[in-house]
Amino acid sequence: MTVTRGLEGVVATTSSISSIIDDTLTYVGYNIDDLAENATFEEVIYLLWHRRLPNAQELAELKNQLAENASLPQEILDHFKMYPIDKVHPMAALRSAVSLLGLYDDEADLMDEQANYRKAIRLQAKLPSIVTAFSRIRKGLEPVAPRKDFSIAENFLYMLSGKEPDAIAVEAFNKALVLHADHELNASTFTARVCVATLSDVYSGITSAIGALKGPLHGGANEAVMKMLSEIGTLDNVEPYIREKLANKEKIMGFGHRVYRLGDPRAKHLRAMSEKLTQLTGEPQWYVMSTKIEAIVTGEKKLPPNVDFYSASVYHSLGIDHDLFTPIFAVSRVSGWLAHILEQYENNRLIRPRADYTGPSLQTYVPVEQR
Repeated sequence: MTVTRGLEGVVATTSSISSIIDDTLTYVGYNIDDLAENATFEEVIYLLWHRRLPNAQELAELKNQLAENASLPQEILDHFKMYPIDKVHPMAALRSAVSLLGLYDDEADLMDEQANYRKAIRLQAKLPSIVTAFSRIRKGLEPVAPRKDFSIAENFLYMLSGKEPDAIAVEAFNKALVLHADHELNASTFTARVCVATLSDVYSGITSAIGALKGPLHGGANEAVMKMLSEIGTLDNVEPYIREKLANKEKIMGFGHRVYRLGDPRAKHLRAMSEKLTQLTGEPQWYVMSTKIEAIVTGEKKLPPNVDFYSASVYHSLGIDHDLFTPIFAVSRVSGWLAHILEQYENNRLIRPRADYTGPSLQTYVPVEQR
């Protein structure tokens, strides 16, 4: 057997959902640059699930289905109030809430295609409500009910603050959702597919994916980037801080990506949005500091920034708590997870790789009294 650590370069399945070829990311053949500049997140959801863009009627129907399913069971809200709020990371709360949702879905264990699609609608609709409700409850505030006339991007910002967001905030957040929606066979997507390949249910698959996304080497990287920026504090501190990290061979979060050679194609969109938003909020230092960090790290290590690096200052500029950055990733990426789960069910085979054993051999059992 050939051992490939981290499965790097191993092709584990076929998929018609997204591709990364020659440093170009596409969703169902559409370049991410095209979608980021022109598409709504709802259009991207439909594209990932149906492998084509919707017409006006289909898009309206999807929006209506999402709006009708965005409210949370009271049991979920009550459950949040039982958490040790000062100790619970929002990703842990999200993971638990999604698992709990399955208990209140009468179709949770139905495995036919139509039932699984209806569960996909419910999960996509409810994740923004879960994240925003938990954020408010932990601050002693009441959750804000979703509005049926708002898009997912509008609703998230509205449910988070209780105020109608302005157009530039909605544009920025919609773009971030589009950019994070899918990314081929990343760690959390692979986790979801491994889970449902056993013919486990959709809720189990999404719960598993959230668990994988929580790690700082995956979705948690954007939170770590903002932590780094906050620690640096001022532009004058950038150079000594980063130089020390590099000298100590410490990882600089938000740089490099296993599947890209020349750079993450999503990063430039968030870079531009970071520049725009930090100027509007009167905090341009976050963008300027980020560009200086990029110049040093890319110059020294030849590592360009990935999607996480500039998303940190974008979300900060939108007034979002730093520990909500990764749950926002999940609000977007659940669209891709669900697309892959449905695709896995369509042509399923249990995912069961092998391991190259490196432990001792030829051992003989010795009774406990003789050890």
